[in-house]
Amino acid sequence: MKTFYLREIAHARAGDKGDTNNIGVIAYAPEYYPIILDQVTPERVQAHFKDLVKGPITRYLLPRVNAINLVMERALGGGVTRSLSLDPHGKSYSALILTMRVSVPDEIAARLDRQGRTVLDA
Repeated sequence: MKTFYLREIAHARAGDKGDTNNIGVIAYAPEYYPIILDQVTPERVQAHFKDLVKGPITRYLLPRVNAINLVMERALGGGVTRSLSLDPHGKSYSALILTMRVSVPDEIAARLDRQGRTVLDA
């Protein structure tokens, strides 16, 4: 197993509604989806976002598009009209989740390495 940033196997989009943020994490290829399912769990996402997300995180699976949707409650400091945050919409959360570290099986890691993707524990 090799370690990569999530951004090497997926992209993400974020949206908001009030004080709730949601992030879609979409695998670049179907073979990466099991890695996302296994490692991008609500518990790991909570640890990754630390104090930014104060409420529960619910994960929804979207297997037909090799994606997950993470709904994070109490994540935006009260929402757009109440937050003092520089990013009250939480769009930067999609970039932040892509800095999560994931372990990738050797066969996939070798392919990613050949593509010039950054291995964190080479």
